[in-house]
Amino acid sequence: MIEWMEKASSLGGLIPAEYAWILQVFVVIFAALLANYYIKRFFDRLERRLHLTKNQWDEMLLIAARKPAALFIWLQGLFFALDIVRKQAPVDLFDAIDPARRVTVIILITWFVVRFITGMEQQLVQPRPEKKSMDLTTAKAVSKLLKAAAIITAALVLLQTLGFSISGVLAFGGIGGIAMGFAARDLLANFFGALMLYFDRPFSVGEWVRSPDREIEGTVEDIGWRLTRIRTFDQRPLYVPNATFATISVETPSRMFNRRIYETLGIRYQDADKMQVITDRVRQYLIDNEELETDHQTLIVNFNSYAASSLDFFIYTFTKTRDWVDYHRIKQEVLLQVFNIIREEGADIAFPTRTLHLENQLPPSS
Repeated sequence: MIEWMEKASSLGGLIPAEYAWILQVFVVIFAALLANYYIKRFFDRLERRLHLTKNQWDEMLLIAARKPAALFIWLQGLFFALDIVRKQAPVDLFDAIDPARRVTVIILITWFVVRFITGMEQQLVQPRPEKKSMDLTTAKAVSKLLKAAAIITAALVLLQTLGFSISGVLAFGGIGGIAMGFAARDLLANFFGALMLYFDRPFSVGEWVRSPDREIEGTVEDIGWRLTRIRTFDQRPLYVPNATFATISVETPSRMFNRRIYETLGIRYQDADKMQVITDRVRQYLIDNEELETDHQTLIVNFNSYAASSLDFFIYTFTKTRDWVDYHRIKQEVLLQVFNIIREEGADIAFPTRTLHLENQLPPSS
């Protein structure tokens, strides 16, 4: 191609031979610009057609290939232009053009694969309405593993392209891996901790977690290879190394079936004869409450203890809702209604009291 351009660029001898290469570079750049314009129109038209189909994977393939294809055209134009310049100035630096051309092709293919994997992750998490979405944590784990495999494969191919022996690299990696393992124990521990979270799935992105062993509580925002980001309830980001979850207990309250109401109330000692009626009425009220789960969960309303200033009974029941705000609304209604039942039976809530017994004093001596 370059030889043909050298013959055509002289324009019948109108341009001196020593300046013909400038025209050749201009033609190559112009051709790259023109090719980029038409490839953009081609992608736009193809995208409109694919948008009408029900299959979204072809659209993802097109979106993933758009930018790498445009960059490929520009880089090939640049390399052709450098080939023309190399003929005019044979500098050793230009010998790197051919390896650079192969390296850029490998990088662009890897970029395309990574973009396609990213689109696949988004498609699995947010599919069309008629399809079921995949769990965000699983989608992220699969995406990260595929991206890591693509990048490692590309790195090995690049080394082979540049003349390095893959077997030697792998042998060095086996020996150096032992030394790196000792130097990066915490990093490896966090990496395997991330794998544990992905496979065991004690929690996933978007869930509420807390640890009774550590001051960890909040909503999981991201599970990375080294850190897990948790947004606490006061809106502060908390970064926890993944290895930590292998040594602590973790609760996932967002996976509970119901929320529990467990309260102790006390009435006065003079109202002891009304205790049985009060507990019976409270129990029946809880059974009739449609917002409480009394069929499949434990319901207890019983006299519990003789306290210092009161006769205590306790309420043990569960709400149907798991929502934190709705739970407190229901709990408030229950406690207020229990108070009304106590008052309707002529009793009252006890409060701390103290009785003083004074001995009879002897009359003063005359």
